[in-house]
Amino acid sequence: MTGPVSGPAPTDWRRLSPRMLLVHPVQEVVRAAPALLGLLVAGTSSGGKGHLWTLAGVGLTVLFGMLRWFTTTYRISPEHVQVRRGLLNRKVLTVPRDRVRTVDVTSHVLHRVLGLARVEVGTGTSDRRHDSRLKLDALSAAEAANLRVELLHRSPAAQSTVAQSSAAQSPASPVPPPAGSTLAGETELARMRPGWVRFGPFTMSGLVTVGVVGGFVSRLVSEGNIDLDRVGPVRETWRWFSAMSLALEIATVVLVLVVFVGVASTLGYVLAYGNFRLTRHAEGTLHVTRGLLTRRATTIEERRLRGVEVDEPLLLRAVRGARLSAVTTGLRSGQGGQRGGSMLLPPAPRVEAAAVARLVLSHAPGATGPAPLTAPFPEPLTAPLIPHGPAALRRRFTRAFGVHVPILVALLLLWALGEPPLWPWLTAAALLPVTALLAADRYRSLGHALTSGYLVTRWGSLVRRRVVLRCDGVIGWTVERSFFQRRAGLATLTATTAAGGQSYQVRDVELAEALRLATAGTPGLLDPFLQRAGSVSQ
Repeated sequence: MTGPVSGPAPTDWRRLSPRMLLVHPVQEVVRAAPALLGLLVAGTSSGGKGHLWTLAGVGLTVLFGMLRWFTTTYRISPEHVQVRRGLLNRKVLTVPRDRVRTVDVTSHVLHRVLGLARVEVGTGTSDRRHDSRLKLDALSAAEAANLRVELLHRSPAAQSTVAQSSAAQSPASPVPPPAGSTLAGETELARMRPGWVRFGPFTMSGLVTVGVVGGFVSRLVSEGNIDLDRVGPVRETWRWFSAMSLALEIATVVLVLVVFVGVASTLGYVLAYGNFRLTRHAEGTLHVTRGLLTRRATTIEERRLRGVEVDEPLLLRAVRGARLSAVTTGLRSGQGGQRGGSMLLPPAPRVEAAAVARLVLSHAPGATGPAPLTAPFPEPLTAPLIPHGPAALRRRFTRAFGVHVPILVALLLLWALGEPPLWPWLTAAALLPVTALLAADRYRSLGHALTSGYLVTRWGSLVRRRVVLRCDGVIGWTVERSFFQRRAGLATLTATTAAGGQSYQVRDVELAEALRLATAGTPGLLDPFLQRAGSVSQ
């Protein structure tokens, strides 16, 4: 028998690591850097002692960062997770432990130097307020790892492992297991490969970098009251650019933007997904770790897994790439603090995404049974999809040209009246083939299937999505028919679920096929309605 474990009782209020006093002040100063710089410039230009005002601002910012440690405590009870924070406005955030969906453990560069980690508990709530998130910033790395296991691995064996680990490690031991190691009871499903970097330029994440850099420079110029005309390199570059013809200016801007976005996207890909690993724990959880400088670890319970989603953005699809995410009960992917929490595989080869999806689905509770790693993919991932017929094809072209043609006619009429120049109309006319290709691609993306207890639906062109959803995770069906859909004999079938995006559609399918899918997906659910409709028709 194991003796009593020393340490705080489950109901005791605990404090964050004292080493966070070296983290938060630095973060607050960096966040307030533009305002502090503006304060320095304003004080100097007005003849005052700007450096004194800046030092005072830095001091207040550091004091504000230090107050977090003195005002934040937390405790873990058998039923709840509670966080208490605030000085003047005291708040206690309480989350039932059975509402915990994911646990994210993040370590920025400064965190990793000091052996710290930030823990964020995902509950699946739709509240986006920043102060409503259950976040602990920061704990020691070892304590954060133990807390993740404690909240999600609820079996007696896992709890015993946590207790023994907590007893063996002193509060001052901050070093977690090496990033590349596989813990006992874990099976590695996927790992980052150097060849995946080639997908970085096609993620277009560098566009966000362009916006961030532009916003920061704009704010810096505004706060610092900087006149760009007096900056030599900027003035000479603008003079060189202005001497070009219009066509050469456009080509130069496009070339520079493409190169910058490609380099920034690749760098962002490496930083965000470097050291990526996906493992499955014997206690029934999926564990995702990623990040080169900022390390992030996310844990998802398999018992809440209802399916997977394979996304293929247009550029990524052109190079046969895709990304994989989990459709998980109670976790809305891409929202609030849980942004990216459902990701199972970063942009990678499409075949790799399909292989990882097979492994995840084959081990999920409710699956037909674990499949050997060398077995063929389960049917939901490779089953041929049923096309939606000529009526859906006509609807794709009608909707595409129904927007483009009126704009084209309006531009032509305005040109005839002598309002705008001719080039907008010529541009709109030249884009007609692009509209036709887009409509055709949107039709090719449409498809659905019902196989092996899964509903499979695919749609989209700019971002093609294929969702594999377990039928026992569907809590309701909705059949919608617009005026134009009724005339075409089509309908949109929506499967409602508590997982992922909350609803997934089979778009522009024949009405009889929509009813067949709903009836076969959830047997008996629609029988009363179908019998009533039959009696009314008689």
